[in-house]
Amino acid sequence: MKPTDHPNSSLDLLTQMKQKQQKRHRKLKWLSLGLGLLIGMGGTAAALFWLQKKIIATIPESVSDVVTYARPNTVTIKAIDGTIIKQIGAVSHEKIKLDEIPPIIHQAFVASEDKRFYQHNGVDFQGVLRAAWSNLKAGGLVEGGSTITQQLSRIVYLDQEKSLWRKLKEMEIARQIEQNLGKKAILETYLNLVYLGSGAYGVQDAAWVYFGKTVEKLTVAEIATLVGIVPAPSIYSPLTNPELALSQRNSVLQRMEEVGYITSQVAEAAISSPIITNPKQPKRLQRQAQYFTNYIEEELPKYVSEEGLQAGGIVVETTINLRWQAAAEKAVISSLDSYGKSQEFQQASLVALDSRTGEIKAMVGGRDFGDNQYNRVTQAQRQPGSTFKTFVYTAAIAAGFSPYKTYLDAELFVDGYQPRNYKEKYRETNVSLYNAFNSSINTIALQTSLDVGWNPIIKIAHNMGIESEMEPTYSLALGSWEVNLLELTNAYATLANKGVYEKAHGITKITDRHGEVIYEVDFPSVKAIETDTAAMMTWMLQGVVRSGTGIPAQIGRVSAGKTGTSDEARDLWYIGYIPQVTAGVWLGNDDNKPTKGTSGAAAQMWRKFMLEVVKGMPVEGFPARPKLTGRKPAIALEPVKPKRKYYIYQPKPRTRYARNRRKYYSSRRKKRTSPATSPSPSKPLSTNNTAVATPPSSSTAPAFSKPLKSTPASKKPERDWVKERLGRE
Repeated sequence: MKPTDHPNSSLDLLTQMKQKQQKRHRKLKWLSLGLGLLIGMGGTAAALFWLQKKIIATIPESVSDVVTYARPNTVTIKAIDGTIIKQIGAVSHEKIKLDEIPPIIHQAFVASEDKRFYQHNGVDFQGVLRAAWSNLKAGGLVEGGSTITQQLSRIVYLDQEKSLWRKLKEMEIARQIEQNLGKKAILETYLNLVYLGSGAYGVQDAAWVYFGKTVEKLTVAEIATLVGIVPAPSIYSPLTNPELALSQRNSVLQRMEEVGYITSQVAEAAISSPIITNPKQPKRLQRQAQYFTNYIEEELPKYVSEEGLQAGGIVVETTINLRWQAAAEKAVISSLDSYGKSQEFQQASLVALDSRTGEIKAMVGGRDFGDNQYNRVTQAQRQPGSTFKTFVYTAAIAAGFSPYKTYLDAELFVDGYQPRNYKEKYRETNVSLYNAFNSSINTIALQTSLDVGWNPIIKIAHNMGIESEMEPTYSLALGSWEVNLLELTNAYATLANKGVYEKAHGITKITDRHGEVIYEVDFPSVKAIETDTAAMMTWMLQGVVRSGTGIPAQIGRVSAGKTGTSDEARDLWYIGYIPQVTAGVWLGNDDNKPTKGTSGAAAQMWRKFMLEVVKGMPVEGFPARPKLTGRKPAIALEPVKPKRKYYIYQPKPRTRYARNRRKYYSSRRKKRTSPATSPSPSKPLSTNNTAVATPPSSSTAPAFSKPLKSTPASKKPERDWVKERLGRE
């Protein structure tokens, strides 16, 4: 039977005609819609053309720097080996080359964010229409129309404002980026900058933050999870909204399958797998050597303008040695745990320098940076105690004094000022500068400073690296003027460097986002003291370590150093060096409370640190001690002339053995030599300094000026007139 012979053939024809008519209507509808869209596109193109000059006037003149882009106010600080030790601001911690990123990651981003990435020239008008239609059908925003290039232009040059004007600028910038960069460079830059939530900038950072992996170890499902975060990081993060993240991930996998980047089997397996995260802190928030990096931040404004810092992308190359830094942190904690409680000090600090360059290699400003950011290396001004005697004796040696020059060690008064020895013990005999320095005798340090003069000592200290203010006072010789640990250590490094001062510094180079050098270290070397003077002082400081107060600092190789303790043991110091390294240690309390410790604890802490540092370091010796004969003064003396200076002591009676011994040795000498400024203690002293063994007349002397040996201890007079706080070793 023919179709027309069927009883319902007329109905069928009517149905067919209606279907054809509906088909024609649909075609007309689509044609009208297409024409409307074309007109709209034409209108948009016309608008772009009409507004082109105005748009160009509001966008960057060049987009060539897009590959070097860094977000504003971002700073990266690196150790000497290139390791990133601190990052400030919204910065990508690890930027990687496109060739180091697995291709499946490129493909996932392209499939989800920009299917026609390799076909368009920055703006995908087909994608814009497709997104508009999808959003229209869904009755809401379900698909974006921005290409990867447009997203990159927004990241680098624009903000997140939702307006037609911003969109037009975005499209123009994207067009220029496509003209100046290849697809590879665009994709690489985008993958290193795109924000993926939870503080992660770039795919490498995101792989670590969400899964604790590097990009090459990510699975297809994990890659899709990261890609799914891009449209709304705060919403689609698997750490905050796992269900939404799962839905997004599966949508990305379906798009990857549709485009042909993965097979249906791979897609099904990935879709059926759960999202398993392994959250990690963003590496840009992980910091090392925090006291040091804070010090670097404080130094930055000296070398980088405010505008430069605001522009961001600053990279600071520093001097810090992370192995030394770890040793310093360990030594600080160990010493506080071992001695802090029993010796009643709660804080410690340590700094180490390259003696020959002034580079700061380690810096620990306290026990716990998280608990207290106060840097006791650079910010704490404390009395240096006997560590300051090094400058007194350096000035004396520079002035031509022999290390064997002697002074009487006895209870001494100078214009109402009394230097007290450690535990108030006095030898009541002549002691050489060398031995006095070894044993850190205060009375002899004061007498030396009087003969040299305050101004030469202050000048020597400043030349060597002390920057803090000092005034000419009797207590200067005993370290009454406050300094910080960094400058004190820097000054000792001048001795280690044979008298050449190299300014302590932590920055070697600073570059901007384009890699241009903003600053490079160039501090001049300064000849602070004569080479022979430095060598003589180093020889004396070796004696301190070998047989004096610095014995606890011995490390099995040649070293030099000096202990120091301020009044009531409030500050415990040790500054020491080998030819290559100078390190300084301070122990004490922030509230300046007295401790029950000694500088030996500081010397032991120095030793702990140095034993780690010298591992693998060649052993080097110091210069030999210069000859004592024929030395010429390098500086002029400016002796201080006190109004009243006298000792109070009881000359020791000579025994028969002592008399015979002296007679025997005298007979063997043709000519007996004796320092002019050190008369025999058996006779009343009368020198050009008006020192006397007995007190002045009763009309001028204080009531307690009789020999104290003859006064019972319980009846010793009060000495309230001594008002200056004294350093004490």
